[in-house]
Amino acid sequence: MSLFQARVFVHLRPSVLDPAGEATRSATKRLGIDGVTQLRIGKSIELEIEAKNKDDARSKIELMSDRLLANPVIEDWTLEFKNEQKALKN
Repeated sequence: MSLFQARVFVHLRPSVLDPAGEATRSATKRLGIDGVTQLRIGKSIELEIEAKNKDDARSKIELMSDRLLANPVIEDWTLEFKNEQKALKN
């Protein structure tokens, strides 16, 4: 088994309104920051997972993302591995 570090980015689908993002974008003007034309808010989940190989880790994370981390009706997600695997000793 190896240990993999990954990050899952969850964000609203482009067709879904983002009231929190719009409120934050509006607040940038009150701070005196001009030029922010679009701002959408998502979340980043960092995790470590034990798996036989990278494909096994990817499969587990995809299942977790589809069923647990994101709402598939309104959200999309992307996955990136943070670095190379670390071998676990048993």
